[in-house]
Amino acid sequence: MPSRDRIFARIRHNLGRGPLDEAAAGALKARIEGHASHTIPTRTDISRDKQIDLFQEKAEALAATVARVPSLAEVPEAVRDYLAAHNLPTRIKMSPDTALDGLPFDKTPMLEVSRGAASPEDEVSLTPAFTGIAETGTLCMASGPETPSTLNFLPENHVVMIRESQITGTLEDSWAQLREKFGAGNLPRTVNFISGPSRTGDIEQTLIMGAHGPRRLHILIVDDEK
Repeated sequence: MPSRDRIFARIRHNLGRGPLDEAAAGALKARIEGHASHTIPTRTDISRDKQIDLFQEKAEALAATVARVPSLAEVPEAVRDYLAAHNLPTRIKMSPDTALDGLPFDKTPMLEVSRGAASPEDEVSLTPAFTGIAETGTLCMASGPETPSTLNFLPENHVVMIRESQITGTLEDSWAQLREKFGAGNLPRTVNFISGPSRTGDIEQTLIMGAHGPRRLHILIVDDEK
């Protein structure tokens, strides 16, 4: 018996219920495997250019900062300018993802770039995103050997590179792309949805930034259609 079926059987046993009849089991299986979409907000039913603008608007409303970059070749300079503007260290821990392999950091020799999972001493990380969600200004980050989740949360300053073509309309669109790339039964161990820098208002409803992750989130939207 597959592990999922064993879990459902145990839940029903603990609730004092018997096994599902064939019709009910078939309906449940079809619902799980069908991935039916939930309510889709009409604000995302707009042109591609406007979806990108909406993503930026929503991300900035969540205290992220956003910069438009004309091409991949200009990403290192955009990173350098951001670090300089905030007086941040020039040492960067960058994801080993192949999406970042071609970035010409030789044009910015003042930046010290190493690759791998984040360590406690790393103050700035640079990662790709899997998708960006225009609906809410949220980044979808899929974990894996080339995209360690520590880079998303351990450094206080998180710089994310995303191509315009990776920005989707809705959360449902993002899940569909995850299933298409990895397969419904082989999703990444961790999928994180990041909406702005880390914050909490637990103590006397006073907003504190960087409580459980990065204090700053900077998103570079790269025009990859030129």
